[in-house]
Amino acid sequence: MQEAISLEHITIRTIELKDNAAIAAVIRNTLKEFGANHPGTVYYDEATDHLYESFSTTPRSIYHVAEWNGEIVGGGGIFPTSGLPEDTCELVKMYLLPQVRSIGLGRLLIQKSIDFAKDAGYKQIYLETMPELKQALNTYAKFGFEYINHPMGNTGHFGCDLWMLKQL
Repeated sequence: MQEAISLEHITIRTIELKDNAAIAAVIRNTLKEFGANHPGTVYYDEATDHLYESFSTTPRSIYHVAEWNGEIVGGGGIFPTSGLPEDTCELVKMYLLPQVRSIGLGRLLIQKSIDFAKDAGYKQIYLETMPELKQALNTYAKFGFEYINHPMGNTGHFGCDLWMLKQL
């Protein structure tokens, strides 16, 4: 019988170089699980394999990984995506493995990201997503993200057709 995972047994920390392959696998496996592994998404984005490098060299950005028993089980962060207004950041790469969903980890990662964005001086948080990720859509709405009718910034993710914005 598999041990029940609770939030108390999960460590959340900033991404390290050694986490790149593991978090890329979490992201791609999750997209594949939901049938959202199509062109124009992070599934095919080469940057998905180099998250540590992107976040460690970009001011006003952070990426948190969630670790359980030495395994990366999820992550999410804040990034000042090119083309966004100066006061706007993007909530990026929020993905969790199935065994850690519905325990509050996603909400915790989103809250940590929102807190970071506020502390970094952002006034808005933008995100892009897809209808296939229904549970995430509900969670974003509970945090005050509202749908907008157009993409923002230069993400290159033309496969995402839902856009949301939260005022801080």
